[in-house]
Amino acid sequence: MADSFDHCEQLVRVGDKDRFLATLFAPPKCRRALYALYAFNLEIARTRELAREPMPGEIRLQWWRDVLGGVGRAEVDANPVAHAFRGVVVRYRLPPATVLELIDARTFDLYNEPMPSMESLTNYARATSSLLIELAGRILCDGREPTVCTPVDHAGIAYGIAGILRALPIHAARGQQYLPSEIMDRCAAKPSDLFAGRATRELRAVLTELRGAVRNHLESARALLDTMPVTSAPALLPVALVRPAINRMERRGYQPFSSKDLPQWRRQWSLWSAARTNLRSAF
Repeated sequence: MADSFDHCEQLVRVGDKDRFLATLFAPPKCRRALYALYAFNLEIARTRELAREPMPGEIRLQWWRDVLGGVGRAEVDANPVAHAFRGVVVRYRLPPATVLELIDARTFDLYNEPMPSMESLTNYARATSSLLIELAGRILCDGREPTVCTPVDHAGIAYGIAGILRALPIHAARGQQYLPSEIMDRCAAKPSDLFAGRATRELRAVLTELRGAVRNHLESARALLDTMPVTSAPALLPVALVRPAINRMERRGYQPFSSKDLPQWRRQWSLWSAARTNLRSAF
């Protein structure tokens, strides 16, 4: 079991450095479980990348659903992430319905259907990001449901949409449109320009509107932070990186298809500052 958790920690260290660093500020007794959760999330989040085609991707996601349902013990024991995560689900009483929703949301990633509306994008960000924060919060509360966790929804949506804006070049190169069609149509932005990597005025207007939505969710989360149990705060730490990222996107000369992300030292400083002072100032 120890080897499985060590594997998860290394996987998160390499593939999700923001959450890896944020977990260093969690109580030591919770870190291994958090790494298992984040490693599981990393595995389902990169299904499109590993499977490449929809059918193998669907099979991969179904395998994770079976893991949650207790199917295939020997096969699960042979997979270090599945082995560690299934133990965490039991130990911390993570709701299976919530984990299933996290898996199901990744079905959208397998296909090249455009995101239809802002509501759809919000629901996607909620399912892939807010629910992950909620599960991390349960681990930090030793398996108990946090009494009040109202900022989690808005914080996760802000983080999820910001992540989509950061990944714009990757998604565009794959022919994936996460930018809502209703906003694209209203701004007269063309999918062909998006997939060709042309930052037209119309496409920039779409990105501006989405950044505004991120800021609104950050403000809503900030206003509700006092209702969040202190023990759950490390689960929200990665959201401290959203505002600096959005500010960078709004600089003069920003190129959405080629600009670099926040440097690593800046990301580490933002996380350290938010952990040592308070999340309110970061949001």
